[in-house]
Amino acid sequence: MSLDPSLHEALRDLPLLFSRGVSASLSLATALQTVARQICDLIGARRVDMWVHDRRARELELTATSDPSAAPGGRLSTDDPTHPASRGLRAERAQFVEADLVAPLRGWRRALGTVVIAGLENARFDREQIIEFADELGRQLSVGIENVQLLDEVLRQRRLLEDTFNSLVDLVAVIDRELRIVQTNEAFAARVRVPRADLMQRGIAEFVTPETAAWITSPDPAPATTGGSPIDDARLGGTFLLTATPLINQEGHTVGQVLVARDITRQTRLEAERAALRERLAQSEKLASLGQFVAGIAHEMNNPLQGVLGHLELLIQMTEAARPVRRELKQIYQDADRAAKIVRNLLVFTGSRRMTRKRLQVDRVLTRALASRRASLQRANIEVTRRQAPELPPVLGDSLLLQQALLNILINAEHAVIDGGGERRIDLASSTDDSPGHVSLTVRDTGPGIPPDVLPRIFDPFFTTKEVGRGTGLGLAITYGIVQEHGGTITASNALDGGAVFRLDLPSAELVVK
Repeated sequence: MSLDPSLHEALRDLPLLFSRGVSASLSLATALQTVARQICDLIGARRVDMWVHDRRARELELTATSDPSAAPGGRLSTDDPTHPASRGLRAERAQFVEADLVAPLRGWRRALGTVVIAGLENARFDREQIIEFADELGRQLSVGIENVQLLDEVLRQRRLLEDTFNSLVDLVAVIDRELRIVQTNEAFAARVRVPRADLMQRGIAEFVTPETAAWITSPDPAPATTGGSPIDDARLGGTFLLTATPLINQEGHTVGQVLVARDITRQTRLEAERAALRERLAQSEKLASLGQFVAGIAHEMNNPLQGVLGHLELLIQMTEAARPVRRELKQIYQDADRAAKIVRNLLVFTGSRRMTRKRLQVDRVLTRALASRRASLQRANIEVTRRQAPELPPVLGDSLLLQQALLNILINAEHAVIDGGGERRIDLASSTDDSPGHVSLTVRDTGPGIPPDVLPRIFDPFFTTKEVGRGTGLGLAITYGIVQEHGGTITASNALDGGAVFRLDLPSAELVVK
């Protein structure tokens, strides 16, 4: 039996009608709503409902209806034996269920839903024509619905991949074999401050430093299995762990690279801070353990040394019999006095001297230290330049101990510039710019600098590179202890253009009080 021409024409136009509904709103419900109303008007039915199968919930949802008074969205169980939609879901072809005509919607190996046509008492066509029409209608709607669902799944997966790609905090850039960018995530675009659309087909070298570009173009960049290569990139603004993975197409050919840059700037800074903290802790432990040992010896030696010095002074000044050997006695006195000074240094080093804390200006302490060395500096023809920051905050500490610490550094600088044999200059600077809440003092000399093998031990007690009789190895160790006792830090390094640099950072009085 052939279909009525109007029904045949409706089925012929159905794919176009369905596709227009989908493309107009990207909604399956809108397309089915349009089809339901057209069918209802065409065959003279009272109502046409479109039920779509939700497989996960095992339910049918009323997605579209020709009844303007009914609202889509209702649900019923697929196991409901009383409803025509659930009964029609398992039917092989269009058929009447009591007074309603149901047409199953079937895709490839799965049920898609049911079309329920109700109120056919005044239909324009006979029963056989309407069943055949509904059967063909179900088949064509099934193709359209399955295509829409597959397309929706593809788009959903693409959105998921896009969202996942953009949710990565690592910087990701996909480049072709000519090193042009073909895809990036939002993190990369935000870091280079260029919209993603404007990055496409531009060279990766525009957005990274030459060192990073050279690493990317190297024959064998570190693969992802090795953890990548740490690189400092000023244009990206930090330290990054870079990995480059070959981009393989479906034919197995390499068509580019996937670059991933993980920002490890904070991690690197924390590791450096931890290393510095461990170094300071180790130095403190050295000072503490050695101090306990030295304190007893220093106290035992101090009393007999003072007796020796007193008797020598009396012998030199008041005994005529000592006149022939007065020169030798003075030499003995000088050596004994030097031993006494070493003992006094040991007492300071071990913390035996009681520290009195007062508010003071570090620049004034530095001025007094310089005044005590003025004659020595002039004799050695050493130029001293000084750059003093205005309105330095006061610090809380002991002026005599701080003066001794600064003197030790100045004396070391004097010896360095004299031994260097070149320009004789010491540069002093004070500031608060680099470390808010702290006062920074920098002492830089034009000497030969500190050898790399000596630098890690520069503050160790009794370690010295000076000749015998010129240094005890306690000066910088004492300075380290004094600065640490004031809650500050001291570091030693070499300037890029030569010479040693000592830097003291002391907390301001306000910071200590807080």
